[in-house]
Amino acid sequence: MIKILGFILTICGAIALVLGVLDAFGNIGLGFSPWALIILGIVFFFAGIGLLKHQNDTDGNPSD
Repeated sequence: MIKILGFILTICGAIALVLGVLDAFGNIGLGFSPWALIILGIVFFFAGIGLLKHQNDTDGNPSD
């Protein structure tokens, strides 16, 4: 379960980061603050990477 959450956070963070950077430099207009998207993208991306990095492979198998 933690791996799935980490993967989803990483993907969403990367998407938000890319959209925020593109909006900050004027290539697209989303209607949101580009800095909010950049900050949320960074937070979600590193939270997802952190979950994936520190995850043990014992999900669902407590005997190991």
